[in-house]
Amino acid sequence: MGKNNKRSHKTIPESLFQLTHPAVSSASPIVDTHTHLASTFEAYRLKYPNGEYKTVYDFVRGLYVPAGVQEIVDVWCEAPVRPLWREFADSALTEEKRRDLWGGMGYWFVMGVHPHQAKDYTDAVEADIIEAMAHPRCVGWGEMGLDYHYDNSPRPIQQEVFTRQLRCAVRLKKPLTIHTREADDDTERILKAEVPKDHKIHIHCFTDSPAFAQRLLDWFPNLYIGITGVITYATNTDTSTTVRNMFLPSSPSPHRLRIVLETDAPYMVPTPVYDLPVFAKPEVKGTRLPLCHSGMVPWTAGFVANLLPKPQPQEEVAEGQAESAGAIGEEIWDAARVMSVARENARAMYGV
Repeated sequence: MGKNNKRSHKTIPESLFQLTHPAVSSASPIVDTHTHLASTFEAYRLKYPNGEYKTVYDFVRGLYVPAGVQEIVDVWCEAPVRPLWREFADSALTEEKRRDLWGGMGYWFVMGVHPHQAKDYTDAVEADIIEAMAHPRCVGWGEMGLDYHYDNSPRPIQQEVFTRQLRCAVRLKKPLTIHTREADDDTERILKAEVPKDHKIHIHCFTDSPAFAQRLLDWFPNLYIGITGVITYATNTDTSTTVRNMFLPSSPSPHRLRIVLETDAPYMVPTPVYDLPVFAKPEVKGTRLPLCHSGMVPWTAGFVANLLPKPQPQEEVAEGQAESAGAIGEEIWDAARVMSVARENARAMYGV
C-alpha cells in the first residue's frame, strides 16, 4: 500500500487574534483608514462558526478595542450597494451608541464601486452612493479606480466609471479613496484631468512604481499614500522605496511622511506579526492567520519605521551635508511615531 500523503492541518486558535503592541498609547492609537469590516467579520464566522464573537459589535469590542483601535474607516465598494452599510453607520451616530455597541471606537465609512465591479455600475447604484454620501459618518467616496492586473471589468468601462465617480465626488467635495493597480498612466491622466490639485486623495494600498507615486505626490499636495501589511512582504519592494523617497531632498516636502496606515482587512496580515513569541510555540509554529484585522496596524508601522532615516551624530556628517542627511537632531522613528504621524494624516485626509 502507498503512503498516506494527506496533510495534517493545525487548528489555528481563535486566541491568536488577540494582539497587543507596545507602541499603542493615547498618543499613538490605531487608526485604520481602509478596512472591510463586514467582510472581515464574515470571514471570521466562516472560519470559526462556533467562535466567541456572534455579532460584528462583539467582534470589535473583543479584538479591536483591546488592541487600541481608536478609529476605522470602513469601505463599502460593491455593486449593487449592500443595505447593511446603513445598520453599521446608524449604530455609530451617537456617543452613547458608539460606547455601548462599538466599545467607544469611532466608526466611519466611505462608499464607491471597485474597478472589479465597474461593469455593474448603474444609475441606481450611483443614486444609492449619493444617498450614502449625506450620512454623518460618511467621510469619502471610494474605493474606486482602475485595476489592470485582474481586468475583471473591461478597461474602457473601468475608465468610464472611474471618471464618472470622480466627477460626483468632486462635485460633492468628498475625499477620494483610490484603487490603482498596474494602471499608472491612465490613473494619473484621469486624476489630473478630473480632480482639483488641492483635493484630498488617498491612494489605497499602494504597490505600483515609486516614480508614479512621486508624480502624484508632486502634483497633489493633499494626497496620501496608503500603506498596508503588503509593505512587509519580500515580494514587494516598490512600496518601501516609495516611503524612503519621501525623505529625499528632491521630494516636494522632504522629511514629511505622507502616508496613512491601513489594513485592507481581511487581507494581508503583516509578516512581523509572526515574530511574536506565541507563534514560536510548537502547537502553532508555521501556521498562518486566515484573516487580518485593524489591531495589526502597529506591526506595519514598525516596519515603516525601520525604513526611515536614523539620527546621525554631528561628527559623522560631512560638512555641507547636514540638510540632505535629514536626520540630525530628529526624534528616532519608531512604530509609535509613525502611528502618531499617520494618525494626524488621517485626520487631515478624512477628518476622523
